[in-house]
Amino acid sequence: MTTAKFLLIVVLGAAIGASACSASGPVTTVKPEKRESLPTTPAELPNEAFKAQITFVSPPTKLRAGEKIVVQVRIKNASTVQWWARGAPVNTRPDNKFYVAAGNRWLKADGSKLTDMDGRYGLAKDLKPGEEEEVPLTVVAPGTPGDYILEVDLVQEGVTWFSDKGSPTAKTKVVVVR
Repeated sequence: MTTAKFLLIVVLGAAIGASACSASGPVTTVKPEKRESLPTTPAELPNEAFKAQITFVSPPTKLRAGEKIVVQVRIKNASTVQWWARGAPVNTRPDNKFYVAAGNRWLKADGSKLTDMDGRYGLAKDLKPGEEEEVPLTVVAPGTPGDYILEVDLVQEGVTWFSDKGSPTAKTKVVVVR
């Protein structure tokens, strides 16, 4: 290949590249989205963090009065914020304040509260957005036979229940017998 042909190819290539760039319009610079850094120690969650999906793995349908059982509950972080586990390795607090836990309450058949809190189980690991975990929640059936609703919610210890911020709970009907 002669030097003249080589230069012609280089010039044509540059011209084609330049015309392709100019055909798309002016070049604009896109600034990266500003991301807030995640806290490195547990703290009160922002409002947008109180979004969860809670489901029973195998919900009980019939229990004996006062019966104590372990119910498997699947919890998914449906928010855009990381949740802190009880016993997180960074600056573990002895009072468990700010950690996320599953808890249950019993409701009467009409939906009114029978017990405010029955069992509690802290998350075993921090949950990033979209992650899920199964927890074994120990519950004790009401002492009087009848129709009840077992409700599971999440709580950020020392702050609030997730349902108080609009997150749905998991509910299942349970018949309590003698």
